[in-house]
Amino acid sequence: MKEFEEHQLITLAQQGDEAAFTALFQRHYSFIYNYLIKMTFNPMIAEELLQETMLKCYLQITSFNHQSKFSSWLITIATRTYIDLLRKKKRERGLFKRAADEHSSALKWELQLNKVDFNEVMEAISTLKPLYRIPLLLRHYYGFTYAEIGEILNCHEGTVKSRVNKSIKLVRKEMHEDEG
Repeated sequence: MKEFEEHQLITLAQQGDEAAFTALFQRHYSFIYNYLIKMTFNPMIAEELLQETMLKCYLQITSFNHQSKFSSWLITIATRTYIDLLRKKKRERGLFKRAADEHSSALKWELQLNKVDFNEVMEAISTLKPLYRIPLLLRHYYGFTYAEIGEILNCHEGTVKSRVNKSIKLVRKEMHEDEG
């Protein structure tokens, strides 16, 4: 029933019904925001990316073809928006890294206050470069297939498998270093 209702909201939004789009936005806000938090480890950047993701969704809603889940389509837009941001910020990577490090501990405290689990694994994941963090989160946290992740990231399935495998090794290494 819920999927049918969402399908109706999408169809209405594609026809220009702003109330239907608002309902879709409200329905998926926390899901996309939580995904972006895990990607950026920065609430301000996550909020900006969320707004840009929803704007892109609003402008491109007519291109949604109902062949995938709407949430998958939103994840694709959010991921590509984040990748675009990283490309724009390439020269500022040093500042970006320092800001992520500063926000990581503050975010951990804030999430724990709100009873959101931020365990050692997520702490280790936060140290990964986005190139490895994004496929790992999509595969093991959100359950996307390698093929779906390849579509989201616009790369080959084999590349995704390789990045996920490497990210797991890096997380394990990071966790073992913390133990010692």
